[in-house]
Amino acid sequence: MHYFYVLQRINGELYFGSTNDLRGRIFDHNAGRSFTTRGDKWKLIYYEAYADERDTRRREQQMKYHGQAKRWLKDRIKNSLRQR
Repeated sequence: MHYFYVLQRINGELYFGSTNDLRGRIFDHNAGRSFTTRGDKWKLIYYEAYADERDTRRREQQMKYHGQAKRWLKDRIKNSLRQR
């Protein structure tokens, strides 16, 4: 199984990624093993599971480079995006 995921930083910043090991990847982000998310703690707020890795990569690219897709996802999970 392959996963597209969204992490949220304490300041509300979002990070989009993909992996075939969701738990391990989140651990890596929070342990400082990922250059782009180093230094802060991140919380998983959303994920989608795909059977084909190509679908997962397409979804990640869609979210990173198409503002409309990002806005729709934010609307879909708006309660999860509120800072606590």
